[in-house]
Amino acid sequence: MSLLLPEPPASALFTPAPVPPPQASPAPAPAGTPQRIASDAQALAAAQRFADRVAPGAARRDRERLLPWAELDEFVASGLWSITVPPEYGGPGVSAGTLAEVIARVSAADGSLGQIPQNHFYALEVLRVGGSDAQKRFFYGRVLAGERFGNALAEIGHKDFQRRTRLVPDGDGFRVIGRKFYCTGALYAHWIPTLVVAQEADGREVTWLAFVPRTAPGVRITDDWDGFGQRVTGSGSVEFDDVRVEAEWVVPFLASFQRPTTIGPLAQLLHAAIDLGLARGALAATLPFVRDHARPWIDAGVDRAADDPLLIQQLGDTAVRVRAAEALVRRAARFVAAAQADPTEQSVAQASVAVAEARALTTTASLDAGTRLFELGGTSATTGRQGLDRFWRNARTHTLHDPVRWKYHAIGNYHLNGRIPPRHGAL
Repeated sequence: MSLLLPEPPASALFTPAPVPPPQASPAPAPAGTPQRIASDAQALAAAQRFADRVAPGAARRDRERLLPWAELDEFVASGLWSITVPPEYGGPGVSAGTLAEVIARVSAADGSLGQIPQNHFYALEVLRVGGSDAQKRFFYGRVLAGERFGNALAEIGHKDFQRRTRLVPDGDGFRVIGRKFYCTGALYAHWIPTLVVAQEADGREVTWLAFVPRTAPGVRITDDWDGFGQRVTGSGSVEFDDVRVEAEWVVPFLASFQRPTTIGPLAQLLHAAIDLGLARGALAATLPFVRDHARPWIDAGVDRAADDPLLIQQLGDTAVRVRAAEALVRRAARFVAAAQADPTEQSVAQASVAVAEARALTTTASLDAGTRLFELGGTSATTGRQGLDRFWRNARTHTLHDPVRWKYHAIGNYHLNGRIPPRHGAL
């Protein structure tokens, strides 16, 4: 069965629009109870239905920077945001491969919608690995009820990768103080999992993941993301001005990386799935444009671009790269699933390397597919009204999440020298 989405309608258009001035965001409305997905097959079918529904509006949302509130509510209502909740806590606990394919299918339809839940699933994996039973029951229950997690992990303004957002004691709870950026999904979230640093009595600094309620006093989310791609991911800034959090909302984070876990490999698998989806979407958009609009080169001696032999060769090369990326993502997902079932030093290392291999290829496949769309479509493909540049812009923006050159380094170092990749989650 072909994994390409149906060809997008000709009405998917694009014209650049100015980004609105930064503004504080409203809190999301309470969500209704989502459907319950019971199996991997149901999850894949739901993802395809949702992708088919949102694909026609993707270009307009990108062009006008329309925040996808209604689409996200529909996404959650489908039951897809709870598919990694373990069965013992009321969810279907789908495989890593199914989760990756769900993200890829949605990303092919709309790259921003595919990326928004990435940190939601990341937080669920942190919770699965390091949370207490009581924390799991509470937060899994919130997700099953339709609530969304965002993120406030990264900080800017310094080059040392040290986090400065503080967690300070406050009676039987804590206060969060700091500022974050690249907070994908926080704009739309009910809870904002936030990386914070707390100082222990012995002077050591320990990193935690604090689940901060979106509506807590002192939380300010500003819609100031102005990247040229992934335009409606809500990846702007979050400020925490002495925000109260309860002790039971704070989950160990760095301690989870002191032993082999799949937090890092799963996060990277989802990034690979986003890029795979962007590659699929670009290839799917190329096909009808070449058939219906592109002109053959004069030296080809044919009437249709679809009969131009060199164009056909280039399209075939792109398709092979996308298929190879698909294969590596599926392979990586099998390693991640195995490591989730039995997290040892070796199984997690194998998962990390397999995912790095997948990310290396999905990076180049997504960028190549976005570029080839124009190379094969010709100058007419570049007109603003077509909106075809969004595939490359989205891929170029998302693939900057972390440098692919370090993927190749980790892969080579593992195979050549037996060096196990670091556990901090960047690989």
